[in-house]
Amino acid sequence: MSEWLAGGWLRGTRHLPSPNFGERPLESQVSLLVVHNISLPPDEFGGDFVEQFFTNRLDPAAHPYFAEIAGLQVSAHFYVRRDGTVTQFVGCDQRAWHAGRSTWRERENCNDYSVGIELEGSDTQPFEAAQYAALWSLVDALRRRYPIADIVGHSHIAPGRKTDPGSHFDWAAVRRRYPGLGLAAEVSA
Repeated sequence: MSEWLAGGWLRGTRHLPSPNFGERPLESQVSLLVVHNISLPPDEFGGDFVEQFFTNRLDPAAHPYFAEIAGLQVSAHFYVRRDGTVTQFVGCDQRAWHAGRSTWRERENCNDYSVGIELEGSDTQPFEAAQYAALWSLVDALRRRYPIADIVGHSHIAPGRKTDPGSHFDWAAVRRRYPGLGLAAEVSA
């Protein structure tokens, strides 16, 4: 998983294009990785509800929670399932809609200059070894293509609004593996 195709699509990942993306501002370089967690319904794994959500095909009648999120237009660049399978929804040269209202290092609109990686999970459960292995491969590939300076959680760029990837995410492993990347103060010590 290291060869890049046109538009920032990564060979070796499953490609499932989302309509929820836009152009990056001309002056923006991808320099930030944002780690998220997602499960649909919340705290339940498996199925294809996340894929349906990111491609605007989620049936609001399939689960009571889905009615609450019906109509949202959301995406991420990558989604890493519990078994480590990676799906790409938006080419990394494009702007995915994963961060929402966000700020990192006094710079707003993190979608403009970040890549969003969703891990199938929740704030309440640990992630799987296969997910970390896939995440490391993604980070390595992204660092070869883009000038990545920092890796953070959604909670770091949208504090008070978001909590993911949650307390079970292994920031110590990120720190050991990528000592040159900037981290949020609360996970860098």
